[in-house]
This record gives sequence, structure tokens and C-alpha cells, in this order.
Amino acid sequence: MDYPVQLVSQLQQLLKSLRKSRRITQAELARRLGVVQSRIADIERDPGAVSVEQLLQVLAMLGAQMVVRQTDPGPSAYKPSVDLEAHLRAQATAMAKLTTGSKPAMPVPVVPPEGPHDDEPRGQW
Repeated sequence: MDYPVQLVSQLQQLLKSLRKSRRITQAELARRLGVVQSRIADIERDPGAVSVEQLLQVLAMLGAQMVVRQTDPGPSAYKPSVDLEAHLRAQATAMAKLTTGSKPAMPVPVVPPEGPHDDEPRGQW
């Protein structure tokens, strides 16, 4: 049976329920994993603070596994504001021009610096 977990509090309850449904004590689970009983208590209390590797080991000992399932993105899903493929193509083209020494197809506009230039007359009234 699948148990979707979206919150750490749900994972807390799930770990404890799995262990109890298999009639395994914290001490027994700890012995099987090669850790102390207080470590199992810590994991059940705050599973978000445990490494993914250790969480997977606990789940395996309890006869369970983690499954990552893609959900339907729906209309509110994150959509990047930049067309990534177009950006990467433009970047690859620019890099190719830099490495081959060819000039760009369109001239790059030169923006003059702000402020008066030394060769411009400075007005005196």
C-alpha cells in the first residue's frame, strides 16, 4: 500500500506505525541497523534531520521503500520565465563566434560614455 508523504510530521507517524505494525521495538531496529536505541528515537522524532541514506536504511529494515512520483504539474506549476533552449542556443552561437574569430552578423551598438568629452567645447557664458 502507498502512503503519500508531504510533511515531515506525516513521516514521523509513518515510521513509528511501520515499526509497530511489524512488532519491532526501537531497540531491535537499532540492533539491526548497528546504532543505539536513542538514534531510532531521534529518527522517529525528527526524520527531517536524518540523512537520506539512513532514512532509506530504516525504511528497508521496516520492509518499506521510498518512491518519488511525479505529480500533475497543473496550471500553478513553476514555469521558467526564460526559454532555456533558446538561451542555450544563443550562448552556444556566441561562444562559437568567439572561438572561431568570426564577426557577429549584426553590429553591436557602441554607447558613448556619459559626460563631456575632452574634445567637446565647454561653454562659458
